[in-house]
Amino acid sequence: MFPLPGAPRQQPMDPSRLQAFMAQPGNQANPNALKPSTARQSKRLFVYNLPATATDDSVSDFFNLQLNGLNVTRGADPCISAQMNKGSGYALLEFKTSEDATNAMALNGITMEPEAMDTTNGATNGDAHKGLDIRRPKDYIVPAVTDETANEAGILSNIVPDTQNKISITNIPLYLDEAQMQELLQSFGELKSFILVKDTSSEQSRGIAFCEYMDPSVTDAAVDSLHGMELGDAALRVKRASIGIQQVNSEMSVNAMSLIAGTELKEGADTGRVLCLMNMITPEELMDAEESEEILEDIKEECSKYGNLLETKMPRGSSGNRQAAGIGKIYVKYEDAVSAQKALAALAGRKFADRTVVVTYFGEEYFDVGAW
Repeated sequence: MFPLPGAPRQQPMDPSRLQAFMAQPGNQANPNALKPSTARQSKRLFVYNLPATATDDSVSDFFNLQLNGLNVTRGADPCISAQMNKGSGYALLEFKTSEDATNAMALNGITMEPEAMDTTNGATNGDAHKGLDIRRPKDYIVPAVTDETANEAGILSNIVPDTQNKISITNIPLYLDEAQMQELLQSFGELKSFILVKDTSSEQSRGIAFCEYMDPSVTDAAVDSLHGMELGDAALRVKRASIGIQQVNSEMSVNAMSLIAGTELKEGADTGRVLCLMNMITPEELMDAEESEEILEDIKEECSKYGNLLETKMPRGSSGNRQAAGIGKIYVKYEDAVSAQKALAALAGRKFADRTVVVTYFGEEYFDVGAW
């Protein structure tokens, strides 16, 4: 179904046309379209150093046990799924909200063992060498939003929304209360919001706090000064709660789409061994098992020309569901990144069954756990 080598390729789309394509009628872009708090990446975490006995259910149950009943958790069972990669000992977790994921990030270093199931994690919290290593996805985008909530004079808000200036403090001695922590934090500037994470039933501190300053310019100074500060026999672990790709203006979105449309890959762009091939198979073709297998074999044969293929995945909806994640896309994993780069350069913009092929890199960890 691929045209012969040398056949005309689809011309890359002009970025100005991409901009028009992205814009809504009236030239008004949807403000929520690329909002990080609604993006799936903001609700996802990768967890490493899992015990060999861990399963999808045991991992999600563990995090729900840790987060349920905390004064920062809105609703029950914030962790909605866990997808294990048994061979590598890590899992992809998905939460109901971005705030739930941020709260779970603060559990970094907790041990997923029977003794940790009593929900006291102060001793190992923040030390990934003694327990779980919890990380944001590589494609997580730092929320470029501002908390516009107006504080009443003299009243400190106990709601700390996810912003680029939110601070996470862990490994706090359990004997320190809100007033003592606030006094310590306010030595760097006036606080806009603060909360000491507690169990709502026992009022016991979990050794975790979140805050944001009125003046964002003092954030880095506070983080640098407080991180590693020894309080008793514990050393505070302080960092920005949102660490990842800095959000940029809409021009970056146009550039990113230009890459997918077949223009040259810019130096420094994210690469890898896994590619996502789009616009090559329709949901209707997937419903026909024999036809879809023939298409997959054609694609494998073509992709293998650019390097050794380790694995190919073509998601199929269950019970005829045509809207399931990944439907209509094919994912290929090469032995090395060079082969993937060759394949992307060769396939992007080609014709397949009279359809223009769209190719982009795809996260290897997402591929391994089947998170489309």
